[in-house]
Amino acid sequence: MTTRMFTSPLFLGFDHLEQMLERASKTSSDGYPPYNIEQISSTGLRITLAVAGFTMDDLQITQEDNQLVIRGRQTDDSQGRIFLHRGIAARQFQRSFVLAEGIEVRGAWLDSGLLHIDLAKPQPEVRVKTIPITRNSVGSALRPNGAENGPVVESRPEQG
Repeated sequence: MTTRMFTSPLFLGFDHLEQMLERASKTSSDGYPPYNIEQISSTGLRITLAVAGFTMDDLQITQEDNQLVIRGRQTDDSQGRIFLHRGIAARQFQRSFVLAEGIEVRGAWLDSGLLHIDLAKPQPEVRVKTIPITRNSVGSALRPNGAENGPVVESRPEQG
């Protein structure tokens, strides 16, 4: 059951925000792997995930619409090894982040067990647009039902 947040008629075209919020609420609340999000400049963000034991071949980063998805899958290389204690598990994970419109993934790198992903957020531009108001003349406006105005045809009763 979904609770609609933008029910006011003043919020036109915000359906995608509700979908993004719903997607964010479905993300796993599992704390693995731990991560940081930092602002590195006025337009730059960096996500850092602690992925000790993972190699670049074990990790996959995809952007699916406005969702950044990081997956990790380690291969079990314990064959022929005898563990007296195994505290470092070969564990898989999936961590998702919902991105705002226009955020771009700039790059990713692995360094000392930390996966860094750099993002760039666009600077909002101030847009002011003046909308001219015209007279309702032939072909200049839409009728309330969405049809374009055409020539007006008057019907007169036949005289006879």
